[in-house]
Amino acid sequence: MKLNDNYDNLEQSYLFSTVNKKVKEYAEKNPDKKIIRLGIGDVTRPLCKTVIEAMHKAVDEMGAQETFRGYGPEQGYDFLRTAIQGYYKKHNVDLCLDEIFISDGAKSDLGNILDLFDKDNKVIVPDPVYPVYADTNIMAGREVHFMNANGENEFLPLPDKSFKADIIYLCSPNNPTGATYNRKQLKEWVDYANSINAVILFDSAYECFVEGVEIPHSIYEIEGAKNCAIEFCSLSKMAGFTGTRCGYTIVPIELGKLNKMWLRRQTTKFNGVPYIVQRGAEAVFTEEGQKEILENINYYKNNAQLISDTLKSCNIWHIGGKHSPYIWLKCPNNMKSWEFFDYLLENAQIVGTPGAGFGKNGEGYFRLTSFGSYENTLEAMDRIKKLFA
Repeated sequence: MKLNDNYDNLEQSYLFSTVNKKVKEYAEKNPDKKIIRLGIGDVTRPLCKTVIEAMHKAVDEMGAQETFRGYGPEQGYDFLRTAIQGYYKKHNVDLCLDEIFISDGAKSDLGNILDLFDKDNKVIVPDPVYPVYADTNIMAGREVHFMNANGENEFLPLPDKSFKADIIYLCSPNNPTGATYNRKQLKEWVDYANSINAVILFDSAYECFVEGVEIPHSIYEIEGAKNCAIEFCSLSKMAGFTGTRCGYTIVPIELGKLNKMWLRRQTTKFNGVPYIVQRGAEAVFTEEGQKEILENINYYKNNAQLISDTLKSCNIWHIGGKHSPYIWLKCPNNMKSWEFFDYLLENAQIVGTPGAGFGKNGEGYFRLTSFGSYENTLEAMDRIKKLFA
C-alpha cells in the first residue's frame, strides 16, 4: 500500500481552518467581546418561502407509496434541468438538457471534473485564487502555473500568449477579489483557449450578483465559448443553498467526448442530488422564487455598498462590492494580511479573510464579505470608522 505523496505538497492547514482557530482562541480569552464575522462566504438569510414550500411538498411525496422516489438520474431530474435551461435562455444562451448536470455544489464539481483530464496537463490559475482550484490539481500531481492578478491589472489577468496552457481556471465575479471580467476581456480568454485547444473551467457561482449588460452572467454569452469552456454554477449564493447543497455544471456538446465522459464519471461515482433538494432548486427558477431570491440578493448588495462606502470614507483602496458579495481591500498602513487580521480582531472584533491565504499576490490585501446581517455590517463599519477615519 502506497499513499498519494502529492498531499505533502499542499499547505498544511486549510485557510479557513486557521481563521476559525484564531477566532476561537480569541473568543475564549475575551468572552465579553462581540465578534462580527465578515470572513467566510456563507450566507445568513434563510431559504425563501417558495423553496421551502416545494421541499415540504416533496417530503410528503416521499411518504406516500404512489409518489415515493428511490434512485434518481445521476445527471439530475429533467424538471430541474428544464428550469435551468429556461434560466440560461433569459441570458440568450441556448442549452440542451444533455449539457446540464445537477450536482451537490460547484466546489465538488470543480474538483471532480479533473477525473476527465490527464495528469500531465498544464494548469493555470489566477493568484490570488480560491484554494480549491490549485489544491485539487496539486493532489493529482499536476503542474500548476499561476498568473499574476494584482493592482496593476485590477486583479483581472489576461492571457499570456507565450505560454501554452491545457486547463485554465477563471472565476467571474471573482472569489476572493470581487473583480469581474467584461465581455471584451472574456472574449480574449475564449479566443486564446480555442487557439491552443485548451479548456476553460469557468466558475460562475456569483453570477446572480451581476448588474447591467456589460458583465456576462455566463461565459456562453461569448462567441466561441461552447467550443472551449465548461461552466460551474451553484445555488449556494443565489438561493442560500450552502447547507442544502445543489449546483450544476454545463458541459457543451461542442466539447465532444468530454460531455459523454462527464456523464460516465457521474453515473459511476455519483448517485445524484436528493429529489427533495431538486424540487426546492426547481422552485428557485420560478417567477415567485426569483422574486423572493432577488430580495435576499439585494439585501447582500446593500451590505456590500455599505462596506464600500465606509472604506471610501476612510481612504482605503478596494475593489469588488459591485457585481459581487466580496470586497477586496488593501491593508491600511502597509500591514501584512495576517497582521491586519490580528489587528482587526483585537481592536474591532471583526473577522475577515487574509488575502495571503489566497496566494502570494494576496499578501497585503484582505477580503470582507457582505453575507452578514445588515445590523452587524453597520456595527462593523462603525468600528472601522473609529479605527481609520
